[in-house]
Amino acid sequence: MVYRFHFTSADLARTRIAESVPPLDELSIALRILQDRNQPLRFGAWRREVWTSLAPQARMVLDLTPAHGWSPSFLSPSGTSSVPELLEQVAATPRTQLRAGISRIAQRQGLPGWAHQLGENPEVLRRLVGVLGEVHATVLAPYWPQVTASVAADRAIRSRQMLHGGIEQLLQGLYPPRIRWRPPILEIDLASGIEGDLHLQGRGLLLIPSMFASRAPLIDPDVEPQPVLTYPAHHDATTGPLAPIRVRSVGDETPAPLSALLGRTRAAVLYAIGQRPGCTTGELAAALNIGPSGASQHATVLRQAGLITTLRHRNTALHTLTPTGLALLEEA
Repeated sequence: MVYRFHFTSADLARTRIAESVPPLDELSIALRILQDRNQPLRFGAWRREVWTSLAPQARMVLDLTPAHGWSPSFLSPSGTSSVPELLEQVAATPRTQLRAGISRIAQRQGLPGWAHQLGENPEVLRRLVGVLGEVHATVLAPYWPQVTASVAADRAIRSRQMLHGGIEQLLQGLYPPRIRWRPPILEIDLASGIEGDLHLQGRGLLLIPSMFASRAPLIDPDVEPQPVLTYPAHHDATTGPLAPIRVRSVGDETPAPLSALLGRTRAAVLYAIGQRPGCTTGELAAALNIGPSGASQHATVLRQAGLITTLRHRNTALHTLTPTGLALLEEA
């Protein structure tokens, strides 16, 4: 069973990768991952930390976002606005939309009794929005630097695919074998098993990389101004488990790994990566007129200090700043 997006030349011209991840969309995906047991090495520590920190009232949000099944779209408005602004959008959802969303889900799966009051009692919606903000602060906010670093690294890979092979290579390499480009159709194997066809009709497709959608792509064919395909961001198996990160500024006490960055060459390597996100080790060496082994050694220290992330794509290492590295450069 396959879902198919049908492209025209106009659709190919308008297909693009999102500049950033919609926070409440990523939260919805993270909540699903939280409630299953897959990928324990990558997400196990995160799950243990989150479960011990979640307040009992978080059950309101979890009941509407099961590990397997449907969740109401009004809980995760699209867009890259700030989280408070997105929560205001949820709070302002029209009653007719609330009723329709809950009704559609109730036809497919069970819901708690209070959920049927969302379109009738404003106090229930107010409570849900408050809990949603608390859940975001516990489940996703402490880990947001890793999410943005993962997405930035993925965008670097996609930029290279576009540079060397155009939109065709980009679509071919999104997430095989679950995403397959068979011109002019993009085939998607969804975990839900849903099948269907959507003719994009000149709107193109918005591609959103996700760190938590790590096993299967997701689609939203009804969103405007263009349908959305959320795909698993490229993940290097050597990357450690998900853990909270606090972005440091220069004024913080410098940890031992960061002390190794005081040399001029290493600082130049960091700056070069900031100027050339997704650059290879060879490109770093050429830009700074140093040997490839030296560039590799400097990149290793920067990575150990948490200032860059390195993803392997085929036989190439691609380097991108982490939010910590970017903050350090901005303060310099």
